Order: sequence, then C-alpha cells, then structure tokens
Amino acid sequence: MIIIKLSIENLLGITVKTIKIFLCLLLLLSCVVKAKQISFSKQLKDDQYVFKYQWLDHNKQAQSIHFSLTKAALFERFRMLKAYQSEFAHKTIMRAVKKQLKNQPLKGAQAFFQQKNGKIIVQVKGLEDENVALAYQKVKKIEQEAITQYFKKNYYQPFITHEQQTGIKVDHANIATDSVADFKVLKPVIMDKFAIENIRKVANYVLSFVQSIPYSTLESRMTSSGSGFNPPAKLLWENQGDCDSKMTLTATILRALMPRIKMTLIYIDQHAFIGIDIPAEAGEMTIEHQGIKYVLGEPTGPALYRLGTLAPESKLAINQERYVVEAFHSDGRY
Repeated sequence: MIIIKLSIENLLGITVKTIKIFLCLLLLLSCVVKAKQISFSKQLKDDQYVFKYQWLDHNKQAQSIHFSLTKAALFERFRMLKAYQSEFAHKTIMRAVKKQLKNQPLKGAQAFFQQKNGKIIVQVKGLEDENVALAYQKVKKIEQEAITQYFKKNYYQPFITHEQQTGIKVDHANIATDSVADFKVLKPVIMDKFAIENIRKVANYVLSFVQSIPYSTLESRMTSSGSGFNPPAKLLWENQGDCDSKMTLTATILRALMPRIKMTLIYIDQHAFIGIDIPAEAGEMTIEHQGIKYVLGEPTGPALYRLGTLAPESKLAINQERYVVEAFHSDGRY
C-alpha cells in the first residue's frame, strides 16, 4: 500500500508538472501571432495583372492592398535566372576570355587553351620570359573581368559564411535594385494609407504583408546555388517564397517606397532577414555595421514579428555573432 501510495503521488506530481509546462508553452505560443493571408487573387486586365491581397497584421487587424504588375515584370524580368552551375559558368567564362584574346592578341606571346582535369586552362608561351610574364598578367586580368561580367549579368555573387565557408549565391541586392522600377506602382498605394510618412509604420505594414505570404522551405544556400529562389515579381505570381526570396521582396518594396533609406541584408544558417537605418526603440534588436546601427526585421513568417523583434533562432544567431551582413544602400537610380 505504501508503494502504491508513493506511485500515485509521483504520478500526480508528474501530471501537475506536465500541465505547468504545457501551460507555459501555450502562453509562449500565444505571444507569437501567426500570419494569416485571408485572400489572394490575380486577374489579367489589358496588358497587366491585378493582384489583390487581404491579410491580418500584427494587431490582428485586417489589411488589404491591390496593385498591377506588367507582363514584362512578371515574365521577362530575370527570365535568365537559374541555379548556378560551376561547369557551365567556367566554360562560358573561358569562351569570353578566348574571344577577348582573339580581339586583343598578346604581345610577344601566344595563349593556348587546354582541357585539364575537366577544366579549361590557359597556357602562355613565348620566346622572352618577360613577355610571357606580362601575358599571364593580362590573361588573369581578362579572366577576372569575364568572371565579374558573368556574375553581374546572371545575378550571382561569391559568398562567405560566418564560418568562412565559400560558395556562390544569388545576388539578392542587385535583384532587389533591378526590381524597384516594377514595384514603384506600390508607392502611392501604400503611402496613401498613412497620413504621416512614418518609416516604422510603413515598415511594419510591409513586413506583415510579406509575412502573410505562404512560406516555402529554403534549400541550402551553399549547395543549391539559388535553386528555389523566387525574384520579387515571381514570388507574388506564385504566392510563395523562401526566406531569401521574402527578404529580397521586402527590400525591393521598401526601396521603392523610400529610395534613400539605408538597409542591410543579413544571412544566418538557413535564414535571412533585413536591417533598416532608423532610430531604435527600447528593447529592439539591432546590429551595427560600418558605423550605422540597423533595426532588424523578419520578413519570412508565418509568425508576425514587428520591426525590431526577431524569431528566437535569429536572435540567438545575432547574439552569438553567427551572421553575415551585406549593405543595401541606394545606388542613386531611384
């Protein structure tokens, strides 16, 4: 009987403890409002598609927006964008080098293109060592210029993680910049909703809009080489996007609304968010980069986080300095 009594007491203790933990979890989850897209539609009208959205914001208030995007913005812009393929890129770059050397022959030397270990290499031969050395320098310069042009044209960029791992990723900043022209139609639509231009209110409105768009899982930034990434207009067309895609869309809209505001794109493992150069309020998450303090924002969802509030994993990464920052400032075009 004593043993049975102790077992019952232990069981009751465990039950009470479990209930307390469960209630704490419920309380924690109730503090994070989940994004909800109430409705979404797109309809062709003349040469444009009209997009209509309804969603719940951070205060659980219904918000709505409608705007038009051209067919060119939806189907022509970034049509060439695809996952980076190193072998294809290498061959394309070396063809450009060969063409350049044909137009501008080396002085006192000659370039030979050969296959070695699956790659094309350039060998330079000449009678004078000095001419050969100068020719190698020229070939190296031409090759670097060809790489830069190829990356820029195809929206790639070298990327180094906080752990110093190297790879190639989509150039999100340039995609955002080149998308602004298509998204300037949102400026009067959004700014008319705010009697006074308030950066914080505008940012939170945009964040809640993007957070409410359905989320798709981010493939590894280091191995996918951009596979699964949706540029801003395509994200709206498909009504879904991963965190890199949503970050880029948010940066695009905010740049279209506020051309001169300074922003940053912030990368952590399997996630991305933004920073905005505005005065921080008490308790808000910030980082300092190149002498500027940025307030951080989470565009991904489905949790609705106001500007200055991050998801737990993002906050931990910032506190442990496990992140990479890329400045996204105005280039003067807008």
